[in-house]
Parts: sequence; C-alpha cells; structure tokens
Amino acid sequence: MTHPILFRRESRRPLLLDAFCCQGGAAAGYAAAGFDVVGVDLAPQPRYPFTFIQADAVAFIREYGSRFAFIHTSPPCQHDSECQRLQGNTHPDLIAPTRAALESTGRPWVIENVGGAVPKLREPVMLCGAMFSLKTYRHRYFETGGWTLTPPGHPVHVAPQAKMGRPIPPGHYGQFVGNFSGVDHARRVMGVPWMNRDGIRECIPPAYTRHVGTHALTALTGVVA
Repeated sequence: MTHPILFRRESRRPLLLDAFCCQGGAAAGYAAAGFDVVGVDLAPQPRYPFTFIQADAVAFIREYGSRFAFIHTSPPCQHDSECQRLQGNTHPDLIAPTRAALESTGRPWVIENVGGAVPKLREPVMLCGAMFSLKTYRHRYFETGGWTLTPPGHPVHVAPQAKMGRPIPPGHYGQFVGNFSGVDHARRVMGVPWMNRDGIRECIPPAYTRHVGTHALTALTGVVA
C-alpha cells in the first residue's frame, strides 16, 4: 500500500519521518525547527500531534524512507535501560536493524537513544536539559548519518536530581521516569502539554530536536528539500 501523504503535499517545508514516534516529543521540536513531520509507530498513538501512520518502523523506512528529506529514529530504549535490566525484562535490540534501514535510503538521518546504548552508537552527540535551560537533565545520545551535529555548551549540573519515582523537592530537578509523580509539572518542564505519563517517561524534550533540526537544515541547505 502507498501512502498519499508522501506524494501529494502543498507545503514547501521539508518532509521529516519521525520513526518509533510514540507521543511526539521529537516531532514537536522538528516542526518548530521548520519541518513537516510524519510519525510512524507500531502501536496506535492517538496523542501524536502530527500526521501519523501505524506501521512497523524499520519496514516503513526501507520502503518509504527515501521519499523523506530527513529521518529521525528513536528505537525502543528498553533494551538498554537500566531500570528494565534491574526488573529482568527483555526487549528487542533494534539499533542495528534501524541503522541498516537508514543507510539504505540515501537520506540524512539521526538515531537517538539512552546512555546504555552508547557502546552501540557511532560517535554520538549527547544533549542534556541543562543545555536548554530545562529543569531536568535527561541525557540523550544522537548518532548522525550524512551530516554533523554540534551540541551547545554543557553547563555544570548544579541542581540536585530527585530520586526516581519520588516527589521533587524544592530546588531539585525531576527525572520523570517509571511511575513518577507530578505529571503536570513534568509537562511544563519538558514542554509536552499534550502527553500523559506514558509518553513523558519515554519522550525527547522538543528543545533537543529543535536544536537538531535547526542545525540539520543549516548543514543540509541544498540537500534537504
């Protein structure tokens, strides 16, 4: 089946594929940077704020990825998440299959993941909430293909970090993972007012991908179209 959104468009903004999109934290940042965004995820995502297609992300990239100007991917991080390992849960490792699919498209791309995945990522760039004046640290790592990402300066972590799943004491930064408390506070800190707890604990703050997307558009002038 072909998808009409990939062929009939009125916007002149470059089209970005947001693969493994969940509730759209990455998408919001890319949209703010200047992209039109299409999300794809295996699970339904009724909270996703942009065009959404339910499909297997790796298969979708292989079939349609070359039709996009830029591809962002966030393969499920549970395989490399410390809390999942502590609980003895097992999850598929999709980083290598995702990279292979991306490389087959000939388009510029990003793979984003957590710190536990760093040994499998190629020269990743780390982004932190403190770089964007967010009251959370939330380190995430970005491997780029076909272009280079420069991070902002990384401020010293002055504020203490609240413990996982605990209320956030005054002057502390939240972690917003697991069954955390304070969903409304997390929405404000992360900049994701449309998300529920499930989305927040997995999302990328849009500030991160606004930075990524802005730099991609600059670096790829004449390539991204």
